Amino acid sequence: MCIGVSIGVPQTYEYLDKMQDRVIRFVVENSKVSEKQFRELMFRTGELARDIGTVVVGRDAVKYGLMDEVGGLSSAVTRLRKLIADKKGAGEAVVQ
Repeated sequence: MCIGVSIGVPQTYEYLDKMQDRVIRFVVENSKVSEKQFRELMFRTGELARDIGTVVVGRDAVKYGLMDEVGGLSSAVTRLRKLIADKKGAGEAVVQ
């Protein structure tokens, strides 16, 4: 028995390709990872998770620039509160 996905319509492939480009652009614009490095991570076939992308966790994600630091919810909330306080101190409007 063979199970898989077959895409038979060129428009479907083009749509998926455009969606992938949007994801790449979003990640690159909102992190410190380069497009080249991110594409290399995405296509590491030996580390794919259900064929949807590469698994990068913890310190590796920080190393590649996908996130700033490793921590739990408590440290994330503390950091968020500090960023909000910094914006208020600088006179910037804070959206709540």
